[in-house]
Amino acid sequence: MTVSQGAPFLRVSNLTKTFDTLRAVDGVSFEVRRGEIFGLLGPNGAGKTTTIRAMIRILESDSGEVTFDGQPFTDATRDKIGYLPEERGLYRKSRVLDTILYFAELRGMPRGAAKAGALQWLERFGLRPDAGRKVEELSKGNQQKIQFIAAVLHDPELVILDEPFSGLDPVNQILFKDIFMELRERGKAVIFSTHQMDQAEKLSDALCLINRGRVVLSGTVRDVKRKYGTNTLHLEYEGNGEFLRGLPGIRRAEVFGNAAELDLEEGTKVSDVLGRVNGKLELRKLELREPSLEAIFVQTVSGGKEAAS
Repeated sequence: MTVSQGAPFLRVSNLTKTFDTLRAVDGVSFEVRRGEIFGLLGPNGAGKTTTIRAMIRILESDSGEVTFDGQPFTDATRDKIGYLPEERGLYRKSRVLDTILYFAELRGMPRGAAKAGALQWLERFGLRPDAGRKVEELSKGNQQKIQFIAAVLHDPELVILDEPFSGLDPVNQILFKDIFMELRERGKAVIFSTHQMDQAEKLSDALCLINRGRVVLSGTVRDVKRKYGTNTLHLEYEGNGEFLRGLPGIRRAEVFGNAAELDLEEGTKVSDVLGRVNGKLELRKLELREPSLEAIFVQTVSGGKEAAS
């Protein structure tokens, strides 16, 4: 994936937000460019949602600055943004098409254009037959699709999606990912928050990892992985790999069921590891490459190396 160049489209500088004695957002800074998918990552409770809400002024921040296309963020800026909140806000008794049109008209869209666009989106999501049903009659995943349509129908320049994959089955997660890529190809800036690192690694051009309200790691996905080195051995196998945690010559071991990532100490050879694994596991795959974002996430959040930039 290629990150777009040029001046930042959205710049967040030293954003802070405190609730009583809790500093939920503590000096968060990052930049997002046009044509870029930006992952706002972190464990549950890290401050991702509060950062988003303070950024777009749903919550009033204590301090910090947000600029949009080089200008201070104002109430008028919101019309250029599509926002999918983590906590869904649909009117459950309203009918699907009426709900979408209501949100579109709030954004200033003519009703005719809004209806035509809404029907196209419903068709794409396989929900055209449900246009006249009440929102509450739909599954959680389909309600998610309706709120997504409402967020993007007015063709915003910046799309912000808070935990967008929540409630979606694997097939619909792929559909959403394809749409994200299309938005990027059209020059939109896309921000999505998640605690699921496998999704972030596949989708993001750049990322910001927040933990306890602070940025602990940021940059392009490639740069972040380079900071953690490339001497990582990836294994897939049959058997119990828990013993891998105690192997000599291993700096760090992350064991995920039938797969593992092993950071090799300097001087440790792959053949050394194979000799100690032979006879204990049935190997399906072995590869020496960069650590996964999942492993970096675990290491960073658990108090390991910080690589903020």
